[in-house]
Amino acid sequence: MVTTSLSEIISTPSCMDDYDPNSMPVAKARQFIKQFLNPLTTTEVLPIRESLGRILAADILSPANVPNYDNSAMDGYAFNSADISQSTELKVIGSAFAGKAFIDSIQSGECVRIMTGGMMPKGSDTVIMQERVKVEGDLIRFTEMPKPRANVRYAGEDLQLGKIVLAAGHMMRPADLGLIASLGVGEVSVYRRLKVAFFSTGDELASIGNPLQEGQVYDSNRYTIYGMLSRLGVEAIDLGAIVDDFDLLEKTLLSAAKQADVVITSGGVSVGQADYMKQLLTKHGQVMFWKVAMKPGRPLAYGKVQITNDKHAHYFGLPGNPVAVMVTFYQFVREAMLILMGQVNPAALPTFNVMCTESIKKQTGRTEFQRGILFADIDGLWKVKPTGAQGSAILSSMSLANCFIILDESVGNLDVGALVQVQVLDGLI
Repeated sequence: MVTTSLSEIISTPSCMDDYDPNSMPVAKARQFIKQFLNPLTTTEVLPIRESLGRILAADILSPANVPNYDNSAMDGYAFNSADISQSTELKVIGSAFAGKAFIDSIQSGECVRIMTGGMMPKGSDTVIMQERVKVEGDLIRFTEMPKPRANVRYAGEDLQLGKIVLAAGHMMRPADLGLIASLGVGEVSVYRRLKVAFFSTGDELASIGNPLQEGQVYDSNRYTIYGMLSRLGVEAIDLGAIVDDFDLLEKTLLSAAKQADVVITSGGVSVGQADYMKQLLTKHGQVMFWKVAMKPGRPLAYGKVQITNDKHAHYFGLPGNPVAVMVTFYQFVREAMLILMGQVNPAALPTFNVMCTESIKKQTGRTEFQRGILFADIDGLWKVKPTGAQGSAILSSMSLANCFIILDESVGNLDVGALVQVQVLDGLI
């Protein structure tokens, strides 16, 4: 367990191995961020339909066995397996349906017509599929000998009374809603929504609806950030585009930190003379500034903005270039958000290797996240190709892409046909 504080690392970098704020590998940057995340503790109780995408704050225990009675897994005939060695012919004495049981017991040489989900009659332990018998009046004859205890779903086979069904820290998915409903549970305890305030910085930014002045561009970053936050199910607070004015930026930063758990900015964490965020965070917080060894997204900051002795907000300072904003969000912020929301050990985004159909130019010494198009060829084999120009301002590349092509720091130029690692974006962007 790490006990080193963020301020200790900043003031005494030697207290942590491999800490270098000016050349941080991607994997190491993720590790440092994770060490200083404190998840939410406030909870609320919600009806299960409203819990989708939320994080469970308490274990859900099964109040009963599921299923709560032995039942048939097939349409067929229920009987006692001891009869298999004595006869291949059984007498049908009744029927059992889902929700309508056969109330009597069956004896040796007898069977009951049973439907899928029907309760197993007393004295039976095996079901033979209806396709494996020949019916002659009230008799059946086996056309294929069944195995003892076949085709039966036993009480507690799915869930046992008192066992954990879903553990605290689990994110609720559509299947979970049905699972909990099957237990007769109507409400669950979840962590409250994470509050995230965000704003863009820069004199060059114009808001939609306003005419562009010379040297200005429309602020797209707030829209992509809003979209990514919405996918995570947090409460997003848009504070707009803020010009490069120290006092106004300070007021906005402190306002954001007071009303949110997390503050995200885009722009202002580079090395320009008007990049005031570094000064503000030195004044009001504790921040690691990294020149991460990656492309796009080299300038990145993580830290905390202190409001009072017991109130702070986590801070992520993202680059200003549109593609770099999205890459750094998915590679660093997304996982951190899930941890802050209360999810235990969020699963990493899946990656796998495929053949690249085009050559790639790359420098060693940094990790690159190129935008790619993953596709199946005529033989059904998955392959990938870059979207084209990979500049960090080419936002159209993110709209075209369905994956990142991840090239780690040891990789250089690649020829056509090289195996590359891809990370699928479908469902994220």
